[in-house]
Amino acid sequence: MKKELAVLVAVLVSACGGDARVTSNDPFCQRVLPTVEAFLGQARAANPVPNDERYGGTVVMGGIGELRGGMNPVAPIDHSAIQHHQFVNLMTLIDYDENFDARPYLAESWDVSEDQSEITFHLRRDVVWHDGEQTDAHDVAFTYRTVMNPAVGFGNPAYWDHYDKSAEGIEVIDDFTVRMRLRPHAEFLDPWRSVAILPEHLLGDVPAQELAEHPFGTQCPVGNGPFVFDSHSPSERWVFVANPAFPQGLGGRPFYDRYIFRVIPDQTALLTELMTESIDAYITVRPNQAQQIIDNPNVDFLNFRFRNFVMVAWNARRPQLADPRVRRAITMATNREEIVQAIQGGYAVVANSSVPPFHWAYRGFGAEDMAYNAASAAALLDEAGWIDRDGDGVRENADGLPLAVSIKYNTGNQERQDIAEILQAQLGGVGIRVTPEVVDFGALLGQISDPDSRDFDGVVMGWVPEFKLDDMDLFHSARTNEPNAWTGTDNPEIDRLLEALSFSVDRDETARLWAEYEVVLNEEHPFTFFYFPDRLTGVNKRVRGVHMDARGEWTNLKDWYLDPERR
Repeated sequence: MKKELAVLVAVLVSACGGDARVTSNDPFCQRVLPTVEAFLGQARAANPVPNDERYGGTVVMGGIGELRGGMNPVAPIDHSAIQHHQFVNLMTLIDYDENFDARPYLAESWDVSEDQSEITFHLRRDVVWHDGEQTDAHDVAFTYRTVMNPAVGFGNPAYWDHYDKSAEGIEVIDDFTVRMRLRPHAEFLDPWRSVAILPEHLLGDVPAQELAEHPFGTQCPVGNGPFVFDSHSPSERWVFVANPAFPQGLGGRPFYDRYIFRVIPDQTALLTELMTESIDAYITVRPNQAQQIIDNPNVDFLNFRFRNFVMVAWNARRPQLADPRVRRAITMATNREEIVQAIQGGYAVVANSSVPPFHWAYRGFGAEDMAYNAASAAALLDEAGWIDRDGDGVRENADGLPLAVSIKYNTGNQERQDIAEILQAQLGGVGIRVTPEVVDFGALLGQISDPDSRDFDGVVMGWVPEFKLDDMDLFHSARTNEPNAWTGTDNPEIDRLLEALSFSVDRDETARLWAEYEVVLNEEHPFTFFYFPDRLTGVNKRVRGVHMDARGEWTNLKDWYLDPERR
C-alpha cells in the first residue's frame, strides 16, 4: 500500500504543474512540501466535509512562547511542543483516557508477555503520513532506534533505561506488527504516550547527530495526526489545517478547518487579545488575570491541577550550597504558603516533592518537616557552621566565605522573577544574601545544562513529570553529566531507591518506595520545591467541546468546534 500511495502522490504533484505552495528554501522542504499539498488536495476530494453545522471556521490559541523544537520529538522541546506532537500534528502509539489509563491510538491493540519482557503493538492500517505514505511498523522501529541512539541526544533518556537498546530490541513482525523487548519495570507503556512516531521514509537516511536540528521540525513537518502543517512564522505563529483523511475510527477530520497557534510573548497582550476576541484561547493565564476572565461573560475560565511544579534547583557544586543543611534551611526560611497566595492567588498547592497531588503515589509528604520556621532555619545554619562573624548581616563560614547566592530566572517570566525577589527578602532575614539575576531563556538553559560549566548557584525553573514518575535524570549520580542533572546530586541511597522504583511494578510496593525515597530526598534537599500550580486558561465561549485536564490543554483539540452563530 505504501508504494501505491507514493505513486499516487507523485502523479498528483506532477499534475500540480509545480504550483504547490512551498514555504521553505531548504532542499528537503522543497521536496516534501509539494507532496503534502498534493495529498491534501486528493484527500479533500475523497473526503468531503460532512453536512453538519459544527464543521468549519478557524480556532486561534495564544501562548507566551514558541513551540521549542517544533514538531520534532527528538529535538530539545517543551511541554507545549510535546502536546502538539501528541494531539495535533503527529501520533503516539497510545493515548490516555480521562482516568489516565492507556487506550489505543496509532496502535489499535497490544499484547504484553506473561513475564512482561515483551510488548507487541498491532498498528492501525488506516493511518497515512501527510504526504500519502502509509504509517507502519517500520516507522515505529525507526523511531525506537532513533530515541535509543546516544548520538541523537534524546532529552529524556530515562524513558529507555530498561528497554533493550541492542539490534534485537525491536522486531518488525509484519508491516503492522512490531515487538519490543525490555526488562519488566514500572509504568513501561508511558513513554509511548508522549513520544510521537517519526516517518522513516523521510528521515531514515538523516545522520543521527543531525536529526535534532533537521528542518523537518520547524520548516516542513510531515505528520500523520488530525492536523496537517501549513506554515510557520518563527516566534509569531504556527498554522495547521484539518486532515480530511484522519481515520473515522478515531473520529475523522477535526470540526474546524484551521488551527492557529500564535506566539504572543507578553501576558498582558495575551489577555487583551482574548478579551477582544482576537484569539479564542489564552494558555497559561497569570493568576492575577483570572478574575478579569471570570468577570467576562464571553469567556470561560478553566483551571485544573497539573503535573508540573515550580522549584529552585540548587547547585551543590558551589561551596556555599554543598551542605544539605544549608539547602534545607533555605526552604524552612521561605514562607511558601504565603508565596502561593501572593504569586498564585491560591491557584496552587505547596509542593514538597516531585509527586503531583492527583497521582496515586501522592502522600503529602514533608508538609510539617519543611513548614516555614525561620528560627529553626537559623539554628540549622548555625549547626552547619555559617555564622555572621563580622556583624554585616550576612553569615560566613570558618574560612570567611559569605553565604551569598545568585538566583537566576528567565527573561519575561514575572512569576519566576517574583519568586527570586521574595527569596531575596525572606532569606535576608536569616543572614543569606540573595541576588536575583535575569537571563535570556536560551542562554539560561545553556548555563544550567552544560556539564562543563553549570554556571549558576540557584535557578527558578518548572518541571513537568510524566505520569510514569521518574527522577532518575534529575538526581541519580550516574546522570551528573547529563543536561538535566542541574544539582550535582550524588547520594548512594537516592541512587538505590531510584533504581528500585524504576523496576517496581506493584503499586503498593511502589508507593512504599516513594515514601522512603521522599524522606531521603528531603534530607539531601537538591530543590526547594515551591508549588504545583493549577493550569489556568481562558477560552472564548464560541468554542464548544473544550476539555482540559492533567493530560494537557490540547488533549481533545480535534473535538472542539465553533458555535455556528458566532463563527
